[in-house]
Amino acid sequence: MHGTHFSNDYVIQPGVLWPGRQKKEGDTIVRDLELYVHIPFCVKKCEYCDFLSAPAAPSIQSAYVDRLVEEICTLAPEYTDCQVSSVFIGGGTPSILEPIQIARIMGAISGGFHMQKDAEITMECNPGTLNGENTRAFYALGINRLSIGLQSAKEKELKLLGRIHSYDDFLKSFDEARKAGFTNINVDLMSALPCQTVKSWEDTLRQVTMLKPEHISAYSLIIEEGTPFYLRFHEDEAVRERGGRPLFLPSEEDERRMYEITEEILSSRGYQKYEISNYARPGYECRHNIGYWTGKEYLGLGLGSSSLMKHVRFKNTSVLQEYMDMPFARCEEEPLDQKEQMEEFMFLGLRMTKGISRRKFSGRFQKELESIYGPVIQKLEQEGLIAQSEGRIFLTPRGVDVSNVVFEEFLL
Repeated sequence: MHGTHFSNDYVIQPGVLWPGRQKKEGDTIVRDLELYVHIPFCVKKCEYCDFLSAPAAPSIQSAYVDRLVEEICTLAPEYTDCQVSSVFIGGGTPSILEPIQIARIMGAISGGFHMQKDAEITMECNPGTLNGENTRAFYALGINRLSIGLQSAKEKELKLLGRIHSYDDFLKSFDEARKAGFTNINVDLMSALPCQTVKSWEDTLRQVTMLKPEHISAYSLIIEEGTPFYLRFHEDEAVRERGGRPLFLPSEEDERRMYEITEEILSSRGYQKYEISNYARPGYECRHNIGYWTGKEYLGLGLGSSSLMKHVRFKNTSVLQEYMDMPFARCEEEPLDQKEQMEEFMFLGLRMTKGISRRKFSGRFQKELESIYGPVIQKLEQEGLIAQSEGRIFLTPRGVDVSNVVFEEFLL
């Protein structure tokens, strides 16, 4: 099989990870690390999106990649005691970049960090930006997991969301990904959309599961402040006052039914629910996200990215020009005290269907769970919102319905 040629400097064998930083004298691996790499560019901003992303000229994208590579190369020497277990290239739409640009980013990461041999390397992409050529190139560069943003299989719903692609575009992209060699693909779906019905959501689930992706993320639409959807929501205030639902949104009853049938359909098709909004075939749970929910350290690279290292949370600037001037400057830094660490342990861990472990809580904080949260646990269990089994505490189905309320109970 021939290698993929991007220039005289890059000849990458398909499916082969970059070799990774060579261990040097004095390097002692003491902990795992996850990397998040932010690509803040997209073809068109979706109507509901509040992520840090926007369209940009190719020249701006190229200059950004230069700065991102500089940031990676500058920061990597600080983490020679870490081994990278996962990389998540998110956005925006990372697949908007040219393969040579992804090659530069991957080369900088692997040249600067120790990489686990089986590291999970995910890249987000949209169907409107994938084709056979760049999909094969991404695979050749060591990307071993794709997360494709479909959202809906219905053309009307996609149009109302402001998506740039059709369902047919998605089918072609999915097929190209399989042909390129990808055996770990996530599909993002979204329920409670304008004009969406329980039946149309059910159709989307059935159509997508027929393709047998390894992972499905099924989120409910949240109307975020500052988005076109939010502005239209408030313009429909009179409708809301009359007890209606603005933007032709499904009723609360229909929205709840959509959530219920998601688990019903996906479980019947071999997908296990392992987190409030995530389902996977056995062995294909997203390792990067599990690390986040279970408190693993992560380093954010790129515009607006967040990090958590040694119980200190910090963040890069969200202003593009500031990042271009100094890509590795931290604009926010917040040490987490033990109280805050306990809170995060609980409300992030409870997002997982298996919940949190009493043993891990006491091992990490040198305190028994009951001494901190005894009354809260008793109250929530009596209300049927949490349950206990084999040393673990987890949300009940009723608790999942009001999960944000449950999480608030664990704030100290």
